[in-house]
Amino acid sequence: MKVVIVTDGPYGDRAYETIKKEFETRFIDLPHPISTFIEELEIPKSDVEIIEGADILITYTTHPDITTILIERFHDKVDWVIVAAWKGEGFKNQFKSYNNVIFPNIMCELEKTGDPTFDEFVSHIGKPEVEIEIEKGKIKDINVVRCAPCGSTTFVADFLKEKYEDQEVDLEDLPREAGLRLQNYPCRATRIRLFAPESEKDEAPILHRDAFKKAIKSNKE
Repeated sequence: MKVVIVTDGPYGDRAYETIKKEFETRFIDLPHPISTFIEELEIPKSDVEIIEGADILITYTTHPDITTILIERFHDKVDWVIVAAWKGEGFKNQFKSYNNVIFPNIMCELEKTGDPTFDEFVSHIGKPEVEIEIEKGKIKDINVVRCAPCGSTTFVADFLKEKYEDQEVDLEDLPREAGLRLQNYPCRATRIRLFAPESEKDEAPILHRDAFKKAIKSNKE
């Protein structure tokens, strides 16, 4: 599995650090254009070859024209294009005929689709999933099965493991604490999805809360 992340600004670096632990990953940083509109994008030949050799291309580009050019130029060269940074349903609808291009509201909602390549990727990266081992009321271990691309799931898991290493934990309250702790990371989804509804901006803490709630239920069973 080869993954390429392309950015033109401040986003994508944390995803790179997280994803490269699981898959062969390359990071390409394109210059952010000064002009509001661009018609052509010059990409070094070496970077073009890297992108075309990828299974999954993830764009964290914030300039809409750059994102458009990347999608149109490479969607038929890779298995999947995940558009991590985008603004507005109108922009998204331009590419609804491309079956291998997806626009997640936030990157930590990615789940399996039935496609082997995509499912291999989201078996490790996407919607948070954890396993919790409890012994005598204390957290013995928290295993991150699937981490949000930004690394926040591991951040939350490590914090809770350290905090409750030598003290009993309130399992009823732990999921809520996991969701609250995420806000200390902090999540960048609200900046990437500038025009997202308020309900979407609160989604990341909810997904982590639910992941810990599910893990606790499985541990009891």
